[in-house]
Amino acid sequence: MQIPWANILSWQSLANLIDILVVWYVIYKLIMLIRGTKAVQLVKGIAVIIVVKLVSALLHLTTISFLMDQILTWGVIALVIVFQPEIRRGLEHLGRGALLRRAGQDQNRIAQRMINELDKAIQYMAKRRIGALISIQMHTGLEDYIETGIPLDADISGELLINIFIPNTPLHDGAVIVRDNRIAVAAAYLPLSESNTIPKELGTRHRAAVGISEVTDALTIVVSEETGGVTLTKNSQLMRDMSQDEYLKYLRSQFIVEDKEPNQWDKIRERVLRFFASNGGDHHVD
Repeated sequence: MQIPWANILSWQSLANLIDILVVWYVIYKLIMLIRGTKAVQLVKGIAVIIVVKLVSALLHLTTISFLMDQILTWGVIALVIVFQPEIRRGLEHLGRGALLRRAGQDQNRIAQRMINELDKAIQYMAKRRIGALISIQMHTGLEDYIETGIPLDADISGELLINIFIPNTPLHDGAVIVRDNRIAVAAAYLPLSESNTIPKELGTRHRAAVGISEVTDALTIVVSEETGGVTLTKNSQLMRDMSQDEYLKYLRSQFIVEDKEPNQWDKIRERVLRFFASNGGDHHVD
């Protein structure tokens, strides 16, 4: 039996593979983009409508099937109107994405400036035991939590962060949320964790930091007003009492991209090309 290697290892097969990978990547990015936003509930509602439509079609429920068809047909227009702000933000996010952004060197420069300003504020507040809660959006959207805060849309500066968290000021109670290297809001509310693994001596700020890390991939910085200790949370991980060198090293690892390190798609492309190079050509099994 001959294996049709010439058909399997062809440019059409490579094109199909790339097609599947691109669709998978787009779906993955959309899922990550809507996590933590109201759009999650929307997706659940659409899924329910589709299930009802399929069931009604199988059971020949004509009226229900007709109604579901109308909802799906006109719902697209309604969604564009209702979710116009979210769609705009998504397109802006795409415009700032990897396909259109400038060289990674510029991104690293912006990230390093953010880290320097955060460090300035952290050191000032830690020495004076000023409590602070700063959550930085990564890939998962934080729109639901941003809506609870006071809009600022300001450049990140150590002085501004310090002024926000000075006790007994209007914005000190709550979290600062950083999005796209800018302070989006202050005095935002974050979900409190119910985990029993959080030490009892830690207060509401720490529970909020763990809580947001349980439902999103945000990186959150906490300065304790009791001890002045600096704590970081991400992906449900609680990193307590970090020194300046430790938290700076961690922040750089999260936001500074090494130029020599190939990205995920470069690795996939190299592996695919290597596979076809090693298995390509005329393969015949007699």
